[in-house]
Amino acid sequence: MKRVFDIIVSVIGIFLSFTLWIFITAIIKLEYDNPIFYFQERVGKNNKIFKVIKFRTMIKDAEKHAGAVWAKEDDPRVTRIGRVLRATAMDELPQLLNILKGDMSFVGPRPERPELVIKFIKEFPEFNHRHVVVPGLTGVAQVLGSAYLDYRDKFKYDMWYIKNHKFSLDLYLMILSFLVTFMGEWEFSQNKISIISGAFRRKVNNEILILYARDK
Repeated sequence: MKRVFDIIVSVIGIFLSFTLWIFITAIIKLEYDNPIFYFQERVGKNNKIFKVIKFRTMIKDAEKHAGAVWAKEDDPRVTRIGRVLRATAMDELPQLLNILKGDMSFVGPRPERPELVIKFIKEFPEFNHRHVVVPGLTGVAQVLGSAYLDYRDKFKYDMWYIKNHKFSLDLYLMILSFLVTFMGEWEFSQNKISIISGAFRRKVNNEILILYARDK
């Protein structure tokens, strides 16, 4: 059911957002004359490597010297239109193609870069457990946290999802994600539709606290 849903909704999403793709493409070219799309290797289910596609939000060759780095606030490499695209998650729109292909789903742990995955697993071997499911466009860590959460905190949200995931949970997370996009709050944490998601946030955080307190 999840795969059939992903195929149908991604096709509909691509069709309905086609005009928006053209508009974003024009703005990116006008601002810095950058390449429109950004292709990047990510780690998927069972550690399969695939290329994710996004609208470019950084200046060209942004990682030429620094290499792969964890996302941080006020990154000077991000363009003006890039900040808007990130706040509304419109930079992720081309990943509808990844979903249609089957490399990703609408909901699941966000796929990370191979270099970072290797580093995280060395520091925290349990991190590899998140690769037992198909990665997603959105997830619990993205809806309840910020884009700049420590990878260990994101892992806790991801493991909660893996333990509790079902189709109704996916639908709920997609609705919350749509509302966060509409409000342009993807890069913020506590502001995210707090009234609507408050009870869900408390439930998840309490269960995570109990789970990891027991593990210790």
